[in-house]
Amino acid sequence: MSQSDDPNEPLPRMEKDAARKWAADYTAYLARLTDVELDDSTVEVNFETCLGAHDEVAEDGRYSLFYYVYSPAPVTEHTRVVRTLRRELTRKGYEITAYREFRDARYSAILDARDKDNGYTVSADTVGSGRSKPQRLSFAVRTPCMLPPGVEQQQF
Repeated sequence: MSQSDDPNEPLPRMEKDAARKWAADYTAYLARLTDVELDDSTVEVNFETCLGAHDEVAEDGRYSLFYYVYSPAPVTEHTRVVRTLRRELTRKGYEITAYREFRDARYSAILDARDKDNGYTVSADTVGSGRSKPQRLSFAVRTPCMLPPGVEQQQF
């Protein structure tokens, strides 16, 4: 439920609409960095319940956001995209937690990174099997557990 070992540490606060807007803006920023387009018709917004270390669920409205959108960038561009993101995100202080360049439908491009200061994660991955589904590039962001403003944080 929190980003530290203390389950009662104050959580960051943000309205869900502001979190959604931040995610849309940040994925658009990632696309601009890599010079690819996004297909806005593919946006998925998922607000998820935060679970504690022992699967406890708070009832104070805390949430995390998982947001993703696809790019029609061809697979021949996926390695360039993850290389660019690895370089730029590392420069911004992100920790690269997973990385692989595109080789084929089995060894697709993967980049996962985490902002060490605030726990936000970003990824760019090849998605689709290449056999029955077209391969596209997915840009995604996930927020840490957050609490809406004005709500009293439940204590454990």
